[in-house]
Amino acid sequence: MNIFKGSGVALVTPFQQDNNIDFPALKRLVQLQLDGGTDFLVVQGTTGESPTLSADEKRQVLDTVLEVNNGKLPVVFGVGGNNTAGLEVNFKHLPKGVDGILSVSPYYNKPIQNGIVAHFKAVASYTDLPIILYNVPGRTGSNMSVETTLALAEISNVVAVKEASGNMEQIMDIIRQRKPDFGVLSGDDNLTMPLIAVGADGVISVVANAFPERFSQMVHAAMAGDLSLAKAAHYDLFAVTKMFFEEGNPGGVKVALAQRGLMQETMRLPLFQVSDNLRSRIQAETKRILAAH
Repeated sequence: MNIFKGSGVALVTPFQQDNNIDFPALKRLVQLQLDGGTDFLVVQGTTGESPTLSADEKRQVLDTVLEVNNGKLPVVFGVGGNNTAGLEVNFKHLPKGVDGILSVSPYYNKPIQNGIVAHFKAVASYTDLPIILYNVPGRTGSNMSVETTLALAEISNVVAVKEASGNMEQIMDIIRQRKPDFGVLSGDDNLTMPLIAVGADGVISVVANAFPERFSQMVHAAMAGDLSLAKAAHYDLFAVTKMFFEEGNPGGVKVALAQRGLMQETMRLPLFQVSDNLRSRIQAETKRILAAH
């Protein structure tokens, strides 16, 4: 059964100016999510700048999140890659408290659909934990088709898909044809409300890092069928969401998090800080949203 529903957040990784991980800031971020209505936590997705963290650092981040969370919310850990056989070692010795895995479709080497199916069958054999598939063609260079997703949903521990194709028809086709216990999660913040309205089960969000209170209100209202409240919150966050992705993720959301006093804007290369113009616009929207709610 899929327990990953509602407002999930893909946690950013805070850094100090010397590029070391800022663990006190990470603890503050997790506490903000616990207080703000978030339903589950995702550790070391792309938003967490996972390509630039060592295996030891990823484990330290995970351990810190588990410590602060203390069993309150389900925790998902990102384990994906484009070397299928090489992934098996990443599932060894996962700590108690990890409730699921987010695994991205193989990137860069652009497998055909049969290759994607075979890859995830192998990944599913490496662990007994529930797996959330992650389809994000803009990053991987290949799309997981509806047929591929539905085929993978037949694997016993594949419980959901995070769909970030941006293709509403494709996502609705998955929702229409899926088996009842297979979850569909939005991977695009600004499509979350309309997708829930047509049957999606929630989201793994970037925006919820900075505005968990308002974002979870939108998600929960949409899931309860209160589309009037959901629509108001959706449009309240619409402009800032577009800004967050204007110059790449997570540069934008870290500006808002810095304004909330939670962390610095620092990212590790090759990611780079946003422009002064974008920063000032994000800061103005952040001030407006926080003042209104």
